[in-house]
Amino acid sequence: MALDENIYEIRREKLKKIEALGQPAYPRKYSFSHTVPQILAEYGGQTAEELETPRVTVRAAGRIMAIRLMGKAGFAHLQQDGQRLQIYVKKDAVGEAGFELWKLLDLGDHIGVRGYLFRTRTGELSIHAEELTFLSKDLLPLPEKWHGLTDVELRYRQRYVDLVMNPEVREVFLKRSKLVQSLRRYFDGHGFVEVETPMMQPIAGGAVARPFKTHHNTLDMDLFLRIAPELYLKRLTVGGFDRVYEINRNFRNEGIGWRWNPEFTMLEAYQAYTDYLGILDTTQAAIEQAVKDVTGGTKTKWGEDEIDWSHANWRRMTMREAISKFWPEKAGVAPSRSDFASHDSVRELVNRVRAAGVNLAYDAAEPVGKTIAGLFEAIAEEHLMQPTIIYEFPTAVSPLSKQKPDEPDWTERFEMFAGQMEISNGFSELNDPEDQRQRFEAQLKERERGDEEAHQMDEDYIRALSYGMPPAGGVGVGLDRLAMLFTDSHTIRDVILFPLLRPEKHLTVEDAENAKKQ
Repeated sequence: MALDENIYEIRREKLKKIEALGQPAYPRKYSFSHTVPQILAEYGGQTAEELETPRVTVRAAGRIMAIRLMGKAGFAHLQQDGQRLQIYVKKDAVGEAGFELWKLLDLGDHIGVRGYLFRTRTGELSIHAEELTFLSKDLLPLPEKWHGLTDVELRYRQRYVDLVMNPEVREVFLKRSKLVQSLRRYFDGHGFVEVETPMMQPIAGGAVARPFKTHHNTLDMDLFLRIAPELYLKRLTVGGFDRVYEINRNFRNEGIGWRWNPEFTMLEAYQAYTDYLGILDTTQAAIEQAVKDVTGGTKTKWGEDEIDWSHANWRRMTMREAISKFWPEKAGVAPSRSDFASHDSVRELVNRVRAAGVNLAYDAAEPVGKTIAGLFEAIAEEHLMQPTIIYEFPTAVSPLSKQKPDEPDWTERFEMFAGQMEISNGFSELNDPEDQRQRFEAQLKERERGDEEAHQMDEDYIRALSYGMPPAGGVGVGLDRLAMLFTDSHTIRDVILFPLLRPEKHLTVEDAENAKKQ
């Protein structure tokens, strides 16, 4: 029998003995007067004398995280909401049955305690127990060391244990919650209406990504988990919602990495009667406010670097300017604006950076704008540590964005970067139905060339645009990545409570025997 199974059985026997004492094995509720954090906040500054006159009686509950038996007395630490409070248990105070219960308790058990507050000889605030109530038995042993696990997947897989053992992990998710609250508060306060749009869609639209596919049995139709809520939110703009947003879960059937998870969270917003610069200003202000709400300041640690989110520290440059600014010295003279104008000149840029040792894939048949976007990713992104706004993207990689009036090969689109990764994407929304149809048709040609992520045709969306959509700016903000940056978490799995993992492997008896032989 495995060690954990042995402990499980031992603790099951203890649970039976606890029931024999008249305590329910799994009671329905416990009426407490204070939480552990409340006790620490309200009475943590009082002296021993102040706690005695008058005596403060409390009822509190929590999980036992440390326990020490000493003959007819003992100490334990209760943990609740990430904070710990000591309790003192003495046989004379809790009675014979209460002390028998005390001796049957283990690390990880939940109990309720009634008693009065006092300070021990070492000055630690504690509850002098007068009554113990059993609430739940931990049948599996909590690990002695958990944070330093080399198998980090175990921490993600058993997040419930991770949260118990590591207060800093709990703090990450509290900050994530504050981030979401702050953004919601900001957009609500600026006249935006929060809505909900379908998560199962007949056409996967609103982004360039590979979707997850499912099937509805009653309707006998294939559906896709949404890759973005964009096209539905813009339908609402057509319908008269001038400022609308959604905090949404998206699903993309793509790779997994330190910045990517197949299921992720975004805030997507649309603002009528403005362009990409208007929604850009709204988004920047929302992020600046969020970092203050989450961290209390304007600077966050990112590994060995510090990111300054204050307004004056943000920089803006076009994609072409960024490529030129970060052009590798070994590739010769940095390109000028005219070098991005034709297939031949862009191909020459590709040849130069590849000769300089830059790893850049190149397909001569792909649109020149797609090649320029690839140049930007290969050359510039790694330099974007501080908050940076890159604007003016090629039309070839922006099927839903308005073109620049004077340069139809370029669009009014921006992306925000920090910590060397994209955190936001926005643009002046394309609201010409005929132009949109042509963009979709161009994307269909890319699908025929083998690009499974290219956008599909959406006739109903074109019909919606034909009813008239006002000029608008739209944006998507990656909440997971913002949470990473605000908490110095260098993998997206650290800011998602239950990230997608491979199925857990269970060793068969044969596997175990083979492992022993090896």
